[in-house]
Amino acid sequence: MTLTYQTRLQLDSRQELILHEYACLLNKVEHSLYHEVAKGKKTASCKNPFLKIYGITARQFNACRINLEGKISACKAGVSQAIGNLKEQLDGIEKKIKQLEKKPSKALILHQKKRRKEILVRRLLRLEEDQAQGRSHLCFGGKKLFKAQFYLKQNGFDSHQEWKKAWVAKRNSEFFILGSKDETGGNQTCTATLKEGSLSLRLRLPPYLEEKFGKYLEIENVNFAYGQEVILASLHKQEGQAISYRFKKDEKSWKVFVSTALQKVETVSKENQGVIGIDLNIDHVAFVETDRFGNLVDRQIFPLVSYGKSKNSLKALTGDVCKKIIEKAKKAKKPLVIEKLDFQKKKLSLREKENSHCGRLLSSFAYGLFFSFLIARAYKGGIPIHSVNPAFTSVIGLVNYAKRYGLSSHLAAALCIARRYLQFSESPCSPTGIIPNGKGSHVTFDLPVRNRTKHVWHFWANVKKKIKTVLAAHFRAIRNRSLSPLNSAHATGNSDSYWCNSNT
Repeated sequence: MTLTYQTRLQLDSRQELILHEYACLLNKVEHSLYHEVAKGKKTASCKNPFLKIYGITARQFNACRINLEGKISACKAGVSQAIGNLKEQLDGIEKKIKQLEKKPSKALILHQKKRRKEILVRRLLRLEEDQAQGRSHLCFGGKKLFKAQFYLKQNGFDSHQEWKKAWVAKRNSEFFILGSKDETGGNQTCTATLKEGSLSLRLRLPPYLEEKFGKYLEIENVNFAYGQEVILASLHKQEGQAISYRFKKDEKSWKVFVSTALQKVETVSKENQGVIGIDLNIDHVAFVETDRFGNLVDRQIFPLVSYGKSKNSLKALTGDVCKKIIEKAKKAKKPLVIEKLDFQKKKLSLREKENSHCGRLLSSFAYGLFFSFLIARAYKGGIPIHSVNPAFTSVIGLVNYAKRYGLSSHLAAALCIARRYLQFSESPCSPTGIIPNGKGSHVTFDLPVRNRTKHVWHFWANVKKKIKTVLAAHFRAIRNRSLSPLNSAHATGNSDSYWCNSNT
């Protein structure tokens, strides 16, 4: 696992000028390299000409190449994901349009849905064309700042020259230095050494800047509030450890980001004594501990509401929840089991959702952030994390375990996740399903007949369809009873027939 640590540098005016010149040069190389790639050339074929034209070392060119290839790869992956998202949105809109066509009173909404569909179709065709031709659209400096030149006053700029200055500064605000384990200090371009308890960075300048500033730039008194022990361990590793650096300038000053692989931690958990199932939801995390037989040992709900939180507040809240989960796992000495779940599909349905409250929670749901924090803390704590297929975990938990153990639907799903990793049977426990309705009561229904020649998940797929039907009928009946007159027998004057019919 590769982790990144950051700190702010203490620089004088000369050091800031050198870093600025260094960033301008390497960003010029990267922008020119992207120009050549857009024309159809390979990055490897540009290496020798670029070394002579821009006066840089081979290692500095490789850093620019790796950085650019990473951006292009991320852009292509984003296009692929956007195409999938648009297809999902179009499917949802087409279903909505078919429903609205049956309701003449919804003609205006139907018109807007059709307009939205045409916009998405055009966007999809454009992305599919880019994907077919292998085009990747990169905007160095960011699209938001680039578009700000067309609305200067609204974005706080008095003139186009002021915007141009901010635009150039943004495009040249960072640069990347690639490391390798067979180089001194894990990086021959930027070498870190320990001096009087602090790190000292020696930055190798490009040959183009040597006449003006010398061969090296020394940056002393570099201290990391978090991760300094990990960086020192990587520096002193006998077999070598790659350390990469990224220098970035924000509104205050320059910062350095150090990326290195975390050394393997001895595993704390023990095998064959149970696991801990984790089920992440839009407002909480369900935690269920089992023994080696899959029986319930402990359960807990950790609140995690991301709606209305700032970026830093959400990170702090997520970190605290992950810390508590790992501490309980270390105390129990059991591994964690999570589900392989792509939450993007659920987010795509937000536009067509009728429940605005649920939609707001889901749109701010930091799914990836939680699991990245959890995996990192588990790795550092020596807790293994296993993943299972999430198919029908909520349905199985709802039918098999919710009523039996007195669990909510989410805790029951976490129990199912844990039992699935332990490879226990997922067959229905009884021919009758008793599930909570979410309102403090339960709904009872007969489970469909199981075809044992097919996988058990085929059966649970049928159960899932039936649950939707049963709950819809249940709540419709409650709504109809609440709307009916309380004393209908007195209203008709036929109380005897009323009691007779109700008793039968």
